[in-house]
Amino acid sequence: MSRLVALLCGALFGVGLVVADMANPARVLAFLDVTGNWDVSLGLVMVGALVPSGLAYAWVRRRQRPLLPGALHLPTQRGIDRRLLSGAAVFGVGWGLMGICPGPAVVLLGTGEPLALVFFAAMMTGMAFHALLHRTRLRRGAMPSSRAGREP
Repeated sequence: MSRLVALLCGALFGVGLVVADMANPARVLAFLDVTGNWDVSLGLVMVGALVPSGLAYAWVRRRQRPLLPGALHLPTQRGIDRRLLSGAAVFGVGWGLMGICPGPAVVLLGTGEPLALVFFAAMMTGMAFHALLHRTRLRRGAMPSSRAGREP
C-alpha cells in the first residue's frame, strides 16, 4: 500500500509539473533571468506549492505515527553546515545551467528529450559519487559522530 501511495504522489507531482509548465527548461531559465526577459510564473508556482506543503508538514510533525505502516522520517538536522551549503550550490549551478532539477528531469525522461537523458545520467553519476564518498568517509572515521548515523 505504501508503494502505491508513493507512486500516486509521484504521479500527481509529475502532472503538476507538466500542467504548470515547470518541466520546461526554457520556463525555468526565463525565471532565473532576472535582468532580461524575466518570467515570474515559477515564483508563483513555488509560493502556491509552499503554502499547502508547509501546512501538511506542520500537521505531520504533530502526529505520533504515520497514516500508513512504517515510521515517520523527519529531518533532525537543524543547522546550516558546509555540506548543506555545498549541496545547495551544486544544485543551484546545475539548475541555472540546464534549467532542470531532479523532479522535472524524471518527468522529461518520458519524452525522450536528449537534454533530459544527459541530465539524468549526470544526476545518477553525481549520486553514485556522493554515496561512494560518504561510505569512504565513514570507513575512515572522517565524519563527526553526530552525522555518522544520518542517511547520505
